Amino acid sequence: MRRVVVSWSSGKDATLTLLRLLERDDIHVVGLFTTHVDRYVPFQGTPIEVAELQAKRCGLPLITIALPEVFPANKVYQRLVVEGLANSGIEFDSLAFGDIYCNGIAEYRQAYVEAAGWQCLFPLLGESSESLANDLLARGVDTVLMCVDSERLGDEFLGRHYSKALLEALPEGVDLCGEEGEFHSLVLNAPYFDRAIAIELADIDTQGRFHMQRYRVVDND
Repeated sequence: MRRVVVSWSSGKDATLTLLRLLERDDIHVVGLFTTHVDRYVPFQGTPIEVAELQAKRCGLPLITIALPEVFPANKVYQRLVVEGLANSGIEFDSLAFGDIYCNGIAEYRQAYVEAAGWQCLFPLLGESSESLANDLLARGVDTVLMCVDSERLGDEFLGRHYSKALLEALPEGVDLCGEEGEFHSLVLNAPYFDRAIAIELADIDTQGRFHMQRYRVVDND
């Protein structure tokens, strides 16, 4: 049985990756890992404390790895990730990622992960965005859009739950899973959470190209 650590972004793709792995008899998920810059998960803008709360909800430890910036040099990123995982105190033999597109990302990850002695798993790779979106909805994953690329999507989508109605409202050309970076999400509940995370929406940060929905957790335990 493989002992797997899942790359955790706090959003829907990581959640679906975890969910699928938890259903497999040959997999034992032993933890999650995420990178952060100044205690925020890049792109999602998720405070590290919220990612830790998600991990607590599903009963798994979260390995947190600090980066010096959102886009460090590849060698710096790879070294920090490998060192952070190796020094985590968690025994594992494989890493799982929620990548979808066959655009060279799998080969990139395999190059440094396998060099460190671990294997890579890509449970979503190559599957259509429509299929993945339908799977998320069918499983009842509750996720909210927290970041949009303002050049691709309007602020009116921020704070909305990922649903059939939202998918139907997306402008033409926007990927149903946001895989071109059009949007990023935060998961509030999923089948393996012991209970949902409740949040209260605040203002929208419109500085820069990527606009962020601010919020606060109202049931933090």
